[in-house]
Amino acid sequence: MNTEIIEAVTQIAKERNIKREALSGIIESIFVSMIKRKFGTSDNFNVFVNMDKGEVEIYQIRNIVEEVADPVTQITVERAKETEPDLDLGDEFVEMIDPMSFGRRLITSAKQSLTQKIREAEKEVLFNEFKDRVGEVVVGDIRQNNRDEVLISVDHMEVTLPRSEQIHNEHYHRGDTVRAVIKEVSQTSRGPEVIVSRTDPKFLVRLFELEVPEIYDGVIEIKGVARFPGDRAKVAVYSNDKRIDAVGACVGLKGVRIQSIVKELNNEKIDVINWSSEPEIFISRALSPAKPIRILLNNEQKSATAVISDDQISLAIGKGGQNRQLACMLTGYAVETVKQSDWDKSQPKEEKLLLSDIPELTKTIVEKLAAAGFESAEEVLDAGRETILELKGFGDKTADRIFEVLTSYYEDEPLKDKGAGIESERGPETGPPEQTAAGTESGETVPEPTVEPEPEEESKPAGDAS
Repeated sequence: MNTEIIEAVTQIAKERNIKREALSGIIESIFVSMIKRKFGTSDNFNVFVNMDKGEVEIYQIRNIVEEVADPVTQITVERAKETEPDLDLGDEFVEMIDPMSFGRRLITSAKQSLTQKIREAEKEVLFNEFKDRVGEVVVGDIRQNNRDEVLISVDHMEVTLPRSEQIHNEHYHRGDTVRAVIKEVSQTSRGPEVIVSRTDPKFLVRLFELEVPEIYDGVIEIKGVARFPGDRAKVAVYSNDKRIDAVGACVGLKGVRIQSIVKELNNEKIDVINWSSEPEIFISRALSPAKPIRILLNNEQKSATAVISDDQISLAIGKGGQNRQLACMLTGYAVETVKQSDWDKSQPKEEKLLLSDIPELTKTIVEKLAAAGFESAEEVLDAGRETILELKGFGDKTADRIFEVLTSYYEDEPLKDKGAGIESERGPETGPPEQTAAGTESGETVPEPTVEPEPEEESKPAGDAS
């Protein structure tokens, strides 16, 4: 009978991947339990399990006494000498127990207990196996498709794909082969529970490792992943070898590598970008296909403002705001996208330099320019020299001097007095030399040279000449 038990148990253990040492311990514990139930104790019993021969040997050790007080632990000299004539009073008598003597009820109970312990051992084996495989991609066949979960058979284990870990636009059918990443392994009262996922970012990372040898070998690193499973994803990569283009290696020749991953993820769009240690550059790349004009960072609050041209703002935001949200998840910054036109309006305007505030320009010049529609220095400079020359009373020298004065206000150094003063095209002022010298010698300040308008004699009517 014990040989039959051993053979049956050994076959079950092989099917359930239980080690021989563990199985031997289980059988031994079962027989020890049977001994306790029959004799009340197992202290003076030894159980030996021979897995190779398929045998179980049980030995009972009793002390030889004159008078037996406990038949389980003691035996008389007369009975002991019947088997071993050389034994005397005080020696130990060892006797082999036939397992059949335990009775049918105990043997049946032992079989049931053995089956239960094998199940428990199988659960422990599966738990220890799968707990070290977290993050690994597994392939299995769908056994059952329920409302809240899909049960998949993987390596003699039934794993669970919950609805929360399923790609929302996928449909699963019984018998289909599916790939997923092991996300969590836990021990429950029902045994080990293995949760797999197709939405976890690790699944996308593992797919890249399988498709791109450079990533598996460590030449290219995946620095970050952000996903809206089934819709869109962004992957930041970095090459440790300057000779290898990280993005090109991930995409593959004619996109063959990336297309294989996209197909596995039910046509999920994947953007692969180059990682950068500079936040401004990284955020700018993360917002692709849009190209920000300016990135403003706030490192303390981990936030950023991206100024986008008006025609690309929809690209930066993306469908349902996905592009901007993916950029936030990938970079770790709270990114706000702003139209360039709105940004320009929100910025404080610089105060204009009015012509009336420039002392080097005479009142007449200011009035003439105002009459032509010029109120500020910026307006004159933007109009250009040729436009000013078209106005009446403004010749080459006057226009040059006006632009020289106005330009000086936008330079680091103020306009330097060249000593000759500002002359209109009427020619230099001709005052008596002694007056100028006397004024200078008496300590009076020479007045600031100003720009005077040119005479408009050529514009007088012909009748006035007479």
